[in-house]
Amino acid sequence: QVQLVESGGGLVQPGGSLRLSCAASGSIFRINVMAWFRQAPGKERELVSCSSSDGSTRDGDFVKGRFTISRDNSKLTVYLQMNSLKPEDTAIYYCARRYYCASPTSLDWGQGTQVTVSA
Repeated sequence: QVQLVESGGGLVQPGGSLRLSCAASGSIFRINVMAWFRQAPGKERELVSCSSSDGSTRDGDFVKGRFTISRDNSKLTVYLQMNSLKPEDTAIYYCARRYYCASPTSLDWGQGTQVTVSA
């Protein structure tokens, strides 16, 4: 069994930055395809960014260069650097392990971390 634990969420002012972390543990020796999703109140969960083991990434249309996904394979950790945050970025951010970025399902989910962008 694999556990994913997110951290780094919080309250930030518009235009600010946050870095989220997702650490994998349990029956896992390497992280392959890892993604960040988010879900705002009353909205469906949406892909933020996905990172494959070959270095390729896939971002949601709303990212527009503001967010960057990265990984530290030695620490089994994936990060999401979020800059130029907007109030509409307020959501619970979830980490997921997937077969591939376009997969309709995820293998594992974290518990989520709240990001609130407000003045």
